[in-house]
Amino acid sequence: MSTELLCPERPLFGGAISSSFPQRFQDASNIRQVPDHQEVFVDPSRDESLIFELLDFKSDVGDNGSASWFLHDLAREQDAEAFTLIEQSQVTDAPALSFRNIPTVVTTAVGEMAISKGRQGREAQNLVRVYVANLRLKGVETDVLVTAYEPILINPLSDSANAVGSGLAVPASQSGVLPMCDVIKHALSTFRVNDWSLFGSSA
Repeated sequence: MSTELLCPERPLFGGAISSSFPQRFQDASNIRQVPDHQEVFVDPSRDESLIFELLDFKSDVGDNGSASWFLHDLAREQDAEAFTLIEQSQVTDAPALSFRNIPTVVTTAVGEMAISKGRQGREAQNLVRVYVANLRLKGVETDVLVTAYEPILINPLSDSANAVGSGLAVPASQSGVLPMCDVIKHALSTFRVNDWSLFGSSA
């Protein structure tokens, strides 16, 4: 087994939250500015990223299919083309994340879309698989989004091509690394809130 499969626990949002995922993902805030409500981790060698985001609870979005709603929203935000929803999960309870006996529920969704890096135009779009998990922390009126990006096809005009080459992305199994579908599963299963005061007055 590759040593890369070891997933150390990482402190998020100053340690108020923690989650475990492979060491190869570097904290993007060491490279560029990241908004306060996000924690962004990247593996430049594979052009993969893992993002944790804290959002105000969207009461107008039902629990059933909430992750696919956020996935569609991401596609709109990033001006994506050729969006396809591949799968979405049922609602599951997360007892370890309940607050004051108010339950937390989780849904997940997977999609594919053509998106450009940064400010590049449509002519430089990459085909990317996107995994989204929505943890609905109702006790503190917060939607947590965990999003994983996995390139499938890199456009030769994309900035990504400079780092990882153009064409079909090398499968994780060939590179001896944990596939993104398992990276996000592990990050979810180890997601913990250590300090509920992160969420302000409602906590």
